[in-house]
Amino acid sequence: MIDRRRLLVSLSALAVGTPTIHRAIVAIAAQKPDSPVTRDDLKQAQWIGEYDFTDDEQDSILQTVNTQLNRLAKLRETPIPELQSPAFHFSPHQTMEFAAPAVSNIAVSYAATPLPESDQQIAFLNVHQLAELIQGKQLTSRRLTEIYLARLKKYGPLLRCVISLLEESALSRADAMDAEIAAGKYRGVLHGIPWGAKDLIDVEGTKTSWGIPHYQDRDSETTATVARKLDEAGCVLVAKLSLGALAQGDQWFGGKTRNPWNPQTGSSGSSAGSASAVVAGLVGFALGSETLGSITSPSKVCGATGFRPTFGRVSRHGCMPLSWTMDKIGPICRSVNDCALVFNAIHGADKLDSSTANYPFQWPSPKITPLKNLKGIRVGFSGKLPVEKRKTLLALKEMGCELVPFKLPNSKALYAMTSIIDIEAASVFDQLLRDRHTDGWNSWPESLRAAQYISAVDYLRLQRCRAQLMDAMDKSMENIDVLVNVRDVFHTNFTGHPSIVLPAGYRDRKSGGKRPIPTTFTGHLHDDERLLGIAQAYQQTIQDSVRNPDLDPWLEQFEAGTLDPRPKDDKAKVGQAKDEQAKSATQNRK
Repeated sequence: MIDRRRLLVSLSALAVGTPTIHRAIVAIAAQKPDSPVTRDDLKQAQWIGEYDFTDDEQDSILQTVNTQLNRLAKLRETPIPELQSPAFHFSPHQTMEFAAPAVSNIAVSYAATPLPESDQQIAFLNVHQLAELIQGKQLTSRRLTEIYLARLKKYGPLLRCVISLLEESALSRADAMDAEIAAGKYRGVLHGIPWGAKDLIDVEGTKTSWGIPHYQDRDSETTATVARKLDEAGCVLVAKLSLGALAQGDQWFGGKTRNPWNPQTGSSGSSAGSASAVVAGLVGFALGSETLGSITSPSKVCGATGFRPTFGRVSRHGCMPLSWTMDKIGPICRSVNDCALVFNAIHGADKLDSSTANYPFQWPSPKITPLKNLKGIRVGFSGKLPVEKRKTLLALKEMGCELVPFKLPNSKALYAMTSIIDIEAASVFDQLLRDRHTDGWNSWPESLRAAQYISAVDYLRLQRCRAQLMDAMDKSMENIDVLVNVRDVFHTNFTGHPSIVLPAGYRDRKSGGKRPIPTTFTGHLHDDERLLGIAQAYQQTIQDSVRNPDLDPWLEQFEAGTLDPRPKDDKAKVGQAKDEQAKSATQNRK
């Protein structure tokens, strides 16, 4: 067996700088699997890598590495049968052609929606209402686009939700869509509707930053499949919207994206700008992405209706990868119906994303008829729910649902499985990490470096545990149609199940504004249609489901510079400046 010293020396020949240190720590950890990595161990790694860490860096590295080792220890406690395969498979379909998915031909009854008097009222209409006005020629795409562009300019800086405003191209596109309608060509319900893209979605002719300073001026070289499909549907792209750096949280190089209900707070993330802009009435709808809560979390916090489809229903081609086995693209809108209309346009197999497949989708769903009657639908719920969530259960019971107690399957490896994201992301961003282009990455550098300490054997062990969880989840849902408010974000992101979040009420905040009360429905794999149908029936039944925030009082504070409390050092500088001004004025009077 090679001794520790020789192992470290041999590793030093493989790379220089930080990668060397990483490998050295891996070797040290392998030599003492039942003990934590210590500061002395780190000093040996530093010597090999000819690199000196500060005390703070040492503390950060030790904490990150030992946390990872503890998770892996729990992972190894999970028994896995030898015949258990990982939660992914090789696919030879990269160059295969797929038949087009069935897309519903959704009829628009344009006589149903009268044109509101004000631009603000128009801005907050749902997509299907806007579609009725556009097809009925009561509203042009040009005017609607101008309304949203004006609001993006007015409120975008307050909310920090816009990375790129696409005014010139949007107006040109809107004029083209109006010309088609005038010529008798109508593409469908999304024709002429302005939308916003999370700024990890490539669109040729725009910049795509991924929320990091290093890429803020990078030109997109391709167009994502979802963007192409929306273009074919007649949509108008008006803005690229903010996301947390590399799809983490709501902090990006422009600051923290704000919550429209209280801009003193963040919008959550990472689809931060998408949720904020939709709720603020700055776009007709937006697209977001989710790996572990990035659609559902900001939708809950901001009061949007956010839909995370079944994994593989929507192509990720042309979108920043974070985790190839977990990333999902989905719509963030102002209603469940809007989410279904957008999903109808973007779902289906794509030869450029081998994880995708075709499944039928009809809308409105014939599985839920009549719409508000859910008789016979079995709803799984958790036994421990806050009072406001019990109101959801009572409403569903009145609609005819059968309420069934439900418990999520237990897994010792549940939190260890989050390392799947770190490992895959470490591969995606490896070169940027090696080149030290990590400015503004939030906490990614630590977790991505820590991911390099995980062996390929443990990565496959994680995926095999994930496959076990998938089997357990399927069995636990056998006698249930949907789940409601069971806090399943970890489970269902690992298993690929679809979820939708919608606002079910609002509470007053002590600090001002409202706090949306969310309800979450989760459905069976590939049964997105039934899930959306149930959620829409519920949303149409409850009162006070959607309100619109009043941004003008917050905008006044923002423009006056009083929205955010000043840091102490800034206050001191202001006080010092005032003293100097008073002294100067006194001298002038003398």
